[in-house]
Amino acid sequence: MKKNIAIIMGGYSSEYKISLKSGNVVFDTLDTSKYNTYRIHIFKDKWVYVNANDAEFPVDKNNFSISIDNKTITFDCVFNAIHGSPGEDGFMQGYFALLDIPHTSCDMYQAGITFNKRDCLSVLKPYGIKTAESYFLNFGDTIDEHTIIETVGLPCFVKANKAGSSFGVSKVHKQEDLQNAIDVAFKEDDEIIIESFLDGVEVSVGVITYKGKTKVLPITEIVSENDFFDYEAKYLGKSQEITPARLTKEQENQVNILAKKVYEVLKMKGFSRSEFIFKDGEPHLLEMNTIPGLTLESILPQQAASANITLSDLFDNAIEEALK
Repeated sequence: MKKNIAIIMGGYSSEYKISLKSGNVVFDTLDTSKYNTYRIHIFKDKWVYVNANDAEFPVDKNNFSISIDNKTITFDCVFNAIHGSPGEDGFMQGYFALLDIPHTSCDMYQAGITFNKRDCLSVLKPYGIKTAESYFLNFGDTIDEHTIIETVGLPCFVKANKAGSSFGVSKVHKQEDLQNAIDVAFKEDDEIIIESFLDGVEVSVGVITYKGKTKVLPITEIVSENDFFDYEAKYLGKSQEITPARLTKEQENQVNILAKKVYEVLKMKGFSRSEFIFKDGEPHLLEMNTIPGLTLESILPQQAASANITLSDLFDNAIEEALK
């Protein structure tokens, strides 16, 4: 009997358009001989099932069901393709845990920790994971530019603490540009993190649970045409993404061990993609994404292809792991 799969997409953040693209790739890829697939759009003002004719049917939030032609449809599993809130920060994970509905993402606590850059780096530090020097600000805090620059140096990065796709991120070269960068970050979140600039090779590495085991995918080297790997570089072709990365065997081994360690220390499940920069020959962790982009151009699917894992197999495995 075919399983009913809800593919949730959209979300409440600036990333909703990217999420819709990811969700539609999942919808177009999943094997319809195995699954009945349903596109579920999650927005602040509505949760709806969208059919092939773009007609909308409301989702009953009491039990996450839909009604079509007086027939109630419930779901065996949820494929989570929401980047940002509420799909990547733990809210949907907690909701589905309460309803006892399996889903393809990590658990609520892991989602909450990894979505909060400051908390994630703090949790990993005792395990010897190297990171950039950092300075934290909450909205309303007194801004001491001298102390910030003394702590992290110039250039530095100002980032929204809980945001993805490089929304709310600025690279600051001069002290007089710091306040504007802080203002930009606070438009995305009420917490920000300011980090020292790490000058070195940037890589992205996917780690997934594949056929019951932790699997590190081939590493991608990021070469941005812009000043850093910003939104344009990620989504508008202003970067080279080289898979497998041009690393020495030693560098490759270092990143593989570290990426797997981060995944297992955090007790992750499902997809993840972590970003590292080599400084003084050692990889430093920038952040982890637990709902990475799943479009045909996205990094994780590129890495899976390099590992001879098709999109269909990648997505099917995610559902099978969730159903376990």
